[in-house]
Order: sequence, then C-alpha cells, then structure tokens
Amino acid sequence: MKDHFHLAWFLSQGYGPKTWRSQWPGSSSDLKRWMMPDLFIDLARGLDRCCFDYMIIEDSSMVPYTYRGSHDTYLKYAASSPKLDPAVLVSYLAQATRTLGLVPTLSTSEYPPYLAARLINTLDHVTEGRIGWNCVTSSNDGAAENYGHDTQRPHDERYDVADEFAEIVTGLWEAWEPDAVVLDRESPVFADGSKVHPIDYEGKYFKCRGPLNAPRSPQGRVPICQAGGSPRGQAFASRWADTIITNALTVEGMKKFREDVRERAIGWGRDPDGIKVLFLACPIVDSTAEAARERRRLLAEEDGRHLDLNLSGLSRLTNIDFAKFDLDEPLPASLTTNGHQSSLANWIGKTPRALATGNSRQGIEFVGTPDGVAGRMQEIMQEVGGDGFLIFNTYFDRRYVMEICDGLVPELQRRGLVRKAYAHRHLRDNLLEF
Repeated sequence: MKDHFHLAWFLSQGYGPKTWRSQWPGSSSDLKRWMMPDLFIDLARGLDRCCFDYMIIEDSSMVPYTYRGSHDTYLKYAASSPKLDPAVLVSYLAQATRTLGLVPTLSTSEYPPYLAARLINTLDHVTEGRIGWNCVTSSNDGAAENYGHDTQRPHDERYDVADEFAEIVTGLWEAWEPDAVVLDRESPVFADGSKVHPIDYEGKYFKCRGPLNAPRSPQGRVPICQAGGSPRGQAFASRWADTIITNALTVEGMKKFREDVRERAIGWGRDPDGIKVLFLACPIVDSTAEAARERRRLLAEEDGRHLDLNLSGLSRLTNIDFAKFDLDEPLPASLTTNGHQSSLANWIGKTPRALATGNSRQGIEFVGTPDGVAGRMQEIMQEVGGDGFLIFNTYFDRRYVMEICDGLVPELQRRGLVRKAYAHRHLRDNLLEF
C-alpha cells in the first residue's frame, strides 16, 4: 500500500442544474443561472486548490422517457435532463484553474472517431496537457434514436465497436511524431512531412485515413477514463483505461474488482500500476457525528417522498420501466438489460422501494466528522491496496463544496494520505505520481 491515494470528482448528471432545490441560502443565485459555469468554476477552483487529480463530467444526449413511457418525471425533477455539452464547460474550467485534470465524456456510440480525436487533442493543447477522455458506450435507446438508430447495439458488441474506436483515436493522436513540428522560419519548414503519418485504418465498424490535422498534444496519448463494470466492460478497461471509476458496495468488492482489473491488464502486456482504480464515495461530513447522521436521515426521508425520481433513474440506466414492479417485491433474478448490467446485478433481489429510498446508495458510505471519515477512508484504502476515491454528490450545492474542500480534504492532507501540492503539470504524470 502506497502512502498516498488519489482523489477525483465525478460531476454526476453532467453539466446541468444542481442546486435548484437546495435550501442553502448561498445557492439561490444559481437557480436561474444553472446553465452558466459559475457553480462549476467554484467547484473546480476548490478541487484545484485541494490538488484533486481530475474532475470527470458525465454526459448523455437525450431527454429520457423510460419511466412510465414519458419524459415528464425526468423534466419535473431535472433528472438526467437538461444537460449542456461538457466540452464547452471544460474551456471555462481550464481558464479558472491551473493544474486540475478535466475529463469530458465523449461516447463511442455517438461521435465519429476522427471528430472525437480532434476535439480531445485540441482541448489538450489549450489546457497545456490537463485533459482526459471519459470513454463510454451509450446504453439508452433514447440516445440511439436521436442519432438515427432504432436501438443501441447489443451490450458486448458496443465494446467491440469501442475497441476499434479507441484504436483509431489513439492512432490519430500519435500520427504526428513528437518532433514533427520544426518551426524553422528561415528554410521555411513548419512541420516535417516525413514525420506525419496516415493511419489507414480499416476495421469492421470504422475506416479512417488520417493523420489528424493537428500536431501531437502535450500529453500525446491523453489519459483514458472508463467505467464499465460488466465482464466485457472490465476487459475493455483493462486494455485501454489509465483510470477506472467504479461502484463497489463493500470493501471485499472493491478489492476483488481492483485485483481483477490488474490481472487482466497484465494479460494485455500492461503494467497494472499504470491503471488507477477510483471507487465511488459520497461523504456526508459535519462538525459532529450526530449532525452528519441526522443529515443522512433527512436525505433518506427526502428519497422516500420522491420515489418516482429515484425509480426513474433506475429505469434510465437499465432501459427497464421500474413503474411496472411492486414496490415491496424483490426484483426477479430473471431480469436482463442491454443497459448497465453491473448496476442491475447489484439491484437483483432488492425491492424497488429499498433502492429508491437510499438503502442501496452507490459507493461505500462515509458519514461523520472530517476526522472520522478520513480515518475510515484510510482504513479502506489500506485494506483494498489503492488507488483512491471518486467523490460525487449528484445535486451538490456550495455548502457541500466547502465541506469537502475545506473540511474533509485538509484532514486527509494532515494525515499524509493525499497530496498537498501537484508535482507535475500534466494529468497523466499526476496520475502516475504514486
């Protein structure tokens, strides 16, 4: 076990409304300006000050309609919609921060490979090497319909497509050799054509000549983030990902997932220490343990008042309408999905009511004082072996940002568990620091 572990932030529900129902007074200014980057800039500055590795921005490109066959519930709660394009938000966050890694989501089901490679390369240039790519395969049929298809491809085939996609993207990033740009004004030679190469890729799903019409970016091969929890998703991640984000409900599950990924990576000829596995965590911290537990109780109470909100989320992830199930009957083992298979596997045998009232929240639960939560995080990382935590709060407000950045993280730093200063400018180098 290394002395340090990594911290990152998952911007769940993407670039959309966060605080519109918050009772915290300081959040009222965000109510009508949710589409502006103000709140996200404040968050990014806090993470930059606390030396987080990166902020990952989730995304999807549809108004869901799975729950009750209607988009009404999703729009009622601003749940998974509306969302603005994360690549645009990245440009604002980059200007407001110095070192924090920024990881937009770009789907292999929706972008052409060349366009994705070009966009990521451009972002890495303008941020001077702070970009990652959250490589996802879209699972909801609503998104497929927006792009001219009837349904998404079968689950495992989506990863076959993603393999080809990643081969093209990484090939395009490396199509310019590191010293291809000469910048000799006397000759004149801007770039040496002998050091810029077409990739001439032809696969089952894609063709691409290349090269990219932009030089190699500061990181060259931009770090890839991946979140597939199914066996096929893990196989893809172990081949391509530099950092993997995952939901594990127990310490044993965390340890098993990490060991499995590392073993698979060795099979691809990779150094497993080059892959950082971060586990979902939603800490609730307050000045006393009693206050933190009371906030947790109130959150569960709130979930109970809005079962439709939480059931609609389960429906979106699985393409299964959870309105058709009895709230108090366990989900049958026969359920299958072309959506998030690992999520459904965790829910089988539980009742929809239990899932919707927070009794099966994502990630390891941390509730208590900053000191108490930091101690528990330390214990878990020592047992699991690494590599860190991915903090998230779907509808966070400004108070939550302060509690994490000015409460929890300083305690983690005091214990020597997370970095107090960045050692490098580039995201990849900070990921590999320990």
